[in-house]
Amino acid sequence: MKENYFVHESSYVDEDAEIGEGTKIWHFCHIMSGAKIGKNCTMGQNVNVGSRAVIGDGVKIQNNVSVYDDVIIEDDVFCGPSCVFTNVINPRAFVERKNEYKKTVVKKGASIGANATIVCGVTIGEYALVGSGSVVTGDVPAYALVYGNPARVHGEVDMNGKKIESKK
Repeated sequence: MKENYFVHESSYVDEDAEIGEGTKIWHFCHIMSGAKIGKNCTMGQNVNVGSRAVIGDGVKIQNNVSVYDDVIIEDDVFCGPSCVFTNVINPRAFVERKNEYKKTVVKKGASIGANATIVCGVTIGEYALVGSGSVVTGDVPAYALVYGNPARVHGEVDMNGKKIESKK
């Protein structure tokens, strides 16, 4: 059967990974067995997708992003370059905690800026905008503009990511 998606010759797509039509997987990526990627997505250079990760349709993941197990990214999400997802709250090299992974959800239309860190177990709401370099340690409301360390709400954005000016 002919694949209906593009994979650069330097990338690996393991058997049993599900990849939707029109998706593009660029240089040096690894899509692990069991990963689910929707239609018309773009995986930039050096993206890793874990075996229990789920990525919706129309998602753009920029260079150097790892989408670990138990991360769910809904449709039309943007993940900026080198943003980071975690999967364990208290990691130790000498303690295996694979049974303690926490589910992280990025809802439809949300955007995560470059170098932002998303601590596991949070939900980023629909169309929310996470500023570059932010550290998200708690849930982000739908349409919220958050930034800082830790990320805090600094306003609201519309579906197109434009800040809504308050009417005070």
